[in-house]
Amino acid sequence: MSKIALIATALLMMAGSALAAPDNAQASPSAPATTAAPKAATPRSSSGGVMRYDANKDGTVTAEEWKTGQQARFKSLDANGDGKLSQDEMYARTPAVGNSILPSDSQASRQSGNFQRLDTDRDGFVTLTEFMVQADRNFARCDTDRNGRIDTAECRQALQRKPAER
Repeated sequence: MSKIALIATALLMMAGSALAAPDNAQASPSAPATTAAPKAATPRSSSGGVMRYDANKDGTVTAEEWKTGQQARFKSLDANGDGKLSQDEMYARTPAVGNSILPSDSQASRQSGNFQRLDTDRDGFVTLTEFMVQADRNFARCDTDRNGRIDTAECRQALQRKPAER
């Protein structure tokens, strides 16, 4: 079970990269809202993972809440306030594995690959627009029922599916 949580965290952190790591993940806003009724979910008190974006504490995260949260996350990662993220800024708060101060080779490789995917214009920086494109993809991936709302269980389920099932 902890492997699933770790994978979910890494995928959302990296994708817009954002399920379980505070201010280190990236995920997605902007799945189209539908007229489907919201899930009858019991509100949860969770300050981590995807639920940290649940602004009205109703137990689900809407596309708008996600978008607002991801924009705030981008701003908090932008240490020098220049409106773009360097690779160092993007991963400065990502803890290294084990007792090391530096990331492991595999962690550094994943971070570099993720950064390159986000930096679509290849200028060495990730802009808010580039960041939000991936955030939108992350939200859409988790919104398996396409109702414009996500929660922890729905994201967990989406992340467990194999690529062919998506």
